[in-house]
Amino acid sequence: MKYTRVAAFAAVSVAAAFSLTACGSDDSGKKTSSKDTSPSSSASSGGSGSGEAKAGSEQDMQARAGSASKAAKAEGKAAFCKTANLTVTAEDAAPDADAGRINVTMVNRGSTTCSATGFPGVDIKDVDNTSNPISRAQAQPRVTTLKPGDAAVFNLAYDIDPSGDSHAHPTHLLVTPPNETHPVTVKWPAGAGDIKGAYTDVEVYPTHTAK
Repeated sequence: MKYTRVAAFAAVSVAAAFSLTACGSDDSGKKTSSKDTSPSSSASSGGSGSGEAKAGSEQDMQARAGSASKAAKAEGKAAFCKTANLTVTAEDAAPDADAGRINVTMVNRGSTTCSATGFPGVDIKDVDNTSNPISRAQAQPRVTTLKPGDAAVFNLAYDIDPSGDSHAHPTHLLVTPPNETHPVTVKWPAGAGDIKGAYTDVEVYPTHTAK
């Protein structure tokens, strides 16, 4: 009986050991197989490449946007028009018998785009050869950019004296374009109404495009 029990115990031990070995082998195999074929591993690898491509695309878009912005800024910073490149004329544009208005037109005869934005400087020259600067009107300047051949206009406004006793006898306008220092002499328009009061009562308005 003793021998039988020992043999039986030995057989059970061997069977248990064999079972543990088989299970360990299976677990090891499963882990190895799972690691090698893991979907998350493949997705992670593919996701990294996709992220790099997306980042590159965003950087390319930002670079293009930056270039467009620089070009827009460069276009918006046109140099101011030079007196030598402008043809300046003046004409009577009075809307009625009471309101006097002179339209002064400046045409860009240069080869590049320039800015005429702002208030021009204007002096009125009298028959006695004296000149008097006129004041600016309460008005907001507008962006006035001129391509070659384009024109800008500004206005002089005053009240007309119908009495015939005006003490103002203008003969010329001395026009200095915005942000310039060199004036150009233009004849006072023939037929323009007499100025009521003094030259200081005449106002100049900022430039605007003729279109």
